[in-house]
Amino acid sequence: MLWYTVLVSAVAAERVAELVVARRNAAWTLARAGVEHGRGHYPVMVALHTAFLVGCLVEVAIGDRPFVPALGWSMLGVVVLAQALRWWCILTLGPYWNTRVIVVPGARLVRAGPYRFARHPNYVAVVAEIAALPLVHSAWLTALVLTVSNAVLMGVRVRCENTALAQAVTA
Repeated sequence: MLWYTVLVSAVAAERVAELVVARRNAAWTLARAGVEHGRGHYPVMVALHTAFLVGCLVEVAIGDRPFVPALGWSMLGVVVLAQALRWWCILTLGPYWNTRVIVVPGARLVRAGPYRFARHPNYVAVVAEIAALPLVHSAWLTALVLTVSNAVLMGVRVRCENTALAQAVTA
C-alpha cells in the first residue's frame, strides 16, 4: 500500500504540474483573444478527477484490495505510457494546450506529434490512466465507476471541444 500511495501521490503531483502549465497557457491564449468554451462542465471534470485519485486510495485501504503482480505491473506500464502520451500532447500543443477549452480564433489545427494519429490523443491518455491506475492495486470498483463516469464526461467534453475548434480554427 505504501508504494501505491506514492504512485497515486506522484500522479496527483503530475496533475498539479498540469494545472500550472494550463494556467500559464490560459493567460497566453486569452491575451491573444482566446475564447473559453464549456465552463459549465469544467468543475464536474475537476470533481471527477479528484474523486478518481481519492477513490484509488480509499478503495484499496477500505476494500483491502491486494496487489496482484501480473495485473499490477501491467497496469503500471499502462499508467506510465499514459503519462508519456499526455506530456507528448502538452509539448506538441505548446501554449495552446490547456485543461480548459480555450481556442484562439484563426489559429491552425495542430497536426504534429500524436495529433497526426488521433484528434484527441490527450483523452486517450486520460481514459487509459483512469482505467489502469486503480487496477495497479486491484481497485476494480474505482476503475469501473470512474471509467463509466469519465466516458459520460468525455462525451460532453469532446463535443464542446470539437464545436469550439470548428468555430475558431482554420484547417
